[in-house]
Amino acid sequence: MASKSKNDALSGSLSLLVLKVLALGPMHGYALASRIQQVSNELLRVEEGSLYPALHRMEQDGWIASEWGLTEKNRRARVYQLTREGVAQLETEEESWRRVVRGVELILGTT
Repeated sequence: MASKSKNDALSGSLSLLVLKVLALGPMHGYALASRIQQVSNELLRVEEGSLYPALHRMEQDGWIASEWGLTEKNRRARVYQLTREGVAQLETEEESWRRVVRGVELILGTT
């Protein structure tokens, strides 16, 4: 049986991570991916092929809003920020994640 990539576990929590990072303030996509990687001590890496569809979906769901802005290097980029609905969704996602973690910890603690 082939081992799964460490990023497989990330796919189910990508919305949570993006919402949590955007709670720090507006960011463009590359900055979001970099911040997730930095804060996780390089343990988590978000690929563009996952990030941008997720951002588009979250914008359609009303959790984030975007507008054109400039990066630190004066390049045009979409800048994303949380909406009021996104703040509420972040709370929901955090609680859901904590329940999953508690359940996994209970299972891992059994012998």
